[in-house]
Amino acid sequence: MMENNAFGHTMWAGHWLWMLVIGVIVVIPAWRLCQRMGYPGPLGLLILIPLVNLFLLYFLAFSPWPADKSDDRNV
Repeated sequence: MMENNAFGHTMWAGHWLWMLVIGVIVVIPAWRLCQRMGYPGPLGLLILIPLVNLFLLYFLAFSPWPADKSDDRNV
């Protein structure tokens, strides 16, 4: 059915391009946040996995941050 539509193939390619752009827009801040908190940066890639991203956000929000433990400002 999509073969008769002139936009059938471009919509499919556009979908993957759009998903890539959104993925980059979301992963870069998540990566940087994980690094600033003292966790490994690649942990930010978990933001792309549905439901795991919610667990990641709760983990980052409510766990003690390693960066705070190494910083003497809070003493």
